[in-house]
Amino acid sequence: MKAVLCRQYGPPETLIVEETESPKAAKGKLVIQVKACGVNFPDTLMIQGKYQFKPPFPFSPGGEVAGVVTEVGEGITHLKPGDPVFALTGWGGFAEEVLADGFKTFPLPPGMDFVTAASLMYTYGTSYHALKDRAKLQPGETLLVLGAAGGVGLAAVELGRMMGANVIAAASTDEKLELCRQTGARDVINYSREDLRERIRELTGGAGVDVVYDPVGGSLTEAALRSVSWRGRYLVVGFAAGQIPAIPLNLPLLKGCSVVGVFWGSFAEKQPKDNFKNVQELLTFYKEGQMKPHIQAHYPLEKVSQALNEMINRQVMGKLVITP
Repeated sequence: MKAVLCRQYGPPETLIVEETESPKAAKGKLVIQVKACGVNFPDTLMIQGKYQFKPPFPFSPGGEVAGVVTEVGEGITHLKPGDPVFALTGWGGFAEEVLADGFKTFPLPPGMDFVTAASLMYTYGTSYHALKDRAKLQPGETLLVLGAAGGVGLAAVELGRMMGANVIAAASTDEKLELCRQTGARDVINYSREDLRERIRELTGGAGVDVVYDPVGGSLTEAALRSVSWRGRYLVVGFAAGQIPAIPLNLPLLKGCSVVGVFWGSFAEKQPKDNFKNVQELLTFYKEGQMKPHIQAHYPLEKVSQALNEMINRQVMGKLVITP
């Protein structure tokens, strides 16, 4: 089979497409013929050795796949060869075949295509866990989403609107903000030319925002934290800007607010029943037509480096998908 391999840490240009051995099913595991694999920011970190998980070399990035089961291992009874599925693999998905855990593989819902299935779990799973479980977002509250046109950001905009929040989307270009409006943002802020804190003050009449969803980090963090209302919640989702910010700890004290970490991967591992419930609710939202992933582009295996560079350079609106 063909696979995109990382043989040493480095930028996307160091990845190579090679012929390699197909995986074999084992106890509790199955083999999936990959039809689509979502591109996510952790992929860019993993190939540089900057992510929490460090697979042994050589490995393929890509942790969110959809395809067809070709082989099942001992102990797997809910799936069989020929079943269309989607799965969370952590890595290995930028390939023609991948080995997946049975308990992290789900039947493809009727009417859902492979590309859509490979675009749901990382972004919507992260954002739903953040807003529902960590922020406990309530109808009528004001939600500020930073990096709002990216994968997790756009999912947060859409889910926030569905949960009854007043969504303020912040992004770096008017094109990105127009997509955010179409997805459900009530107000927008172009932080490449507007002062974030002053604009939030104008939009909220000085009251501030109840919840900040921050997958960006960097220089905007302190201004956003200073814009949180009394007993607000600041969600730390990631650091797409590349800089982990230091914050003045007197701010949470003065505002009585919470700074809340969001690590969906660990949540899924440590609370699988709660995560499964969230997944089922997300699939119901999709089935009812309440949400729809925005797919910017499809790429073959040979263009994985291009896709990852677009992710690193924050040129992506919604999702990119690899279709081997």
